[in-house]
Amino acid sequence: MDWSAFRTQFPITTAWAFLDHAAIAPVPSAAVAALNEYGESLARNGVAAVGFWQKRITHIRKRAAELLNSPDPDDVYFVPNTTHGISVVAEGFPWQSGDNVVLAAEEYPANQYPWMNLAHRGVEVRSVPSRGSRVVIDDLREAMDARTRVLTVSSVEFASGFRNDLDALGELCRNRGVFLFVDAIQSLGVFPIDVQKTPVDALSADGHKWLLGPEGAGIGYIRREWVERLHPIGVGAFSVIKPLAFSTIDFTMKPHAGRWEGGALNIPGISALGASLELLLSAGIENVQHRVIELTDYLCDRALSLGWQVFSSRAESEKSGIVSLLHPKLPPDEVMKRCRTAGVIVNNRADRVRVSPHAYNTKDEIDRFLSACQ
Repeated sequence: MDWSAFRTQFPITTAWAFLDHAAIAPVPSAAVAALNEYGESLARNGVAAVGFWQKRITHIRKRAAELLNSPDPDDVYFVPNTTHGISVVAEGFPWQSGDNVVLAAEEYPANQYPWMNLAHRGVEVRSVPSRGSRVVIDDLREAMDARTRVLTVSSVEFASGFRNDLDALGELCRNRGVFLFVDAIQSLGVFPIDVQKTPVDALSADGHKWLLGPEGAGIGYIRREWVERLHPIGVGAFSVIKPLAFSTIDFTMKPHAGRWEGGALNIPGISALGASLELLLSAGIENVQHRVIELTDYLCDRALSLGWQVFSSRAESEKSGIVSLLHPKLPPDEVMKRCRTAGVIVNNRADRVRVSPHAYNTKDEIDRFLSACQ
């Protein structure tokens, strides 16, 4: 695939070699246009434009369902951040004192604190250490017992870049009767997640990383069989089946994930996310995946030849768009400093250099990064 036309959508390429999509990604021109369109519409029409934007949100929900291969778009809901989607499950799950949740020790804090906050309800958090750069499924299995109710993992671990085998974890959870929650923020938009194939019970991902959207607008999913079993949080006027009947109180809740959209949505943010989503879907998520893997493979080969240590697993089923590196001489903060001076953006996580290119990046930009650290 020729990525040059895709690249023209990203104004950031005129100023930076941006290799930090695991943090806060730049948005494409289409997303900027969507934000501007909403602003102009609100300024000129106010409430008179509501119907137009409701239709836009319905369309974006369908596209988000396509991204997840969800057979029903109503099983997809919009979240203001990944944390919200995690809390929907953590706070709504039918816990009993003595239950436990299993998670990987290297999870991002957003996928640890909501579960730790359940201690007052008698819920234990079992944290499973990684083995080097890998989260080993046998270790997760070993941590489970008859009182394990939830396994929560990131699709890709934010610091190491390790890509968890969601199919294998889904099978493990089905066999054990355990709820599988996935923090999908570090993969959604680059690596396909098929909720019909993989028995994920719920997931959440803000859009500001690999989905190339603005902060504050993301995607959540709840498997339909769990909707009535999770106690809803954040309930509001739009949680019920007749959300526009403002003068009639009928507390009959929507029979799908829409019940967790209790109040006004971030319409401009979702619209911009939708524009980025259209761009990614048009390119093809599998094509995006192949391009990102091509770039990270090139990065690892070049870095190794220059004496860097590649910490991330590069096994075919475990590699991701995140590469964790150690420079032979320089500490990560010094690498970041030199890169910024050279117009290159990378990051420091777990005291290692984290590099995370997207499909519009080039091998020349990766060479530029490595040259900045010579």
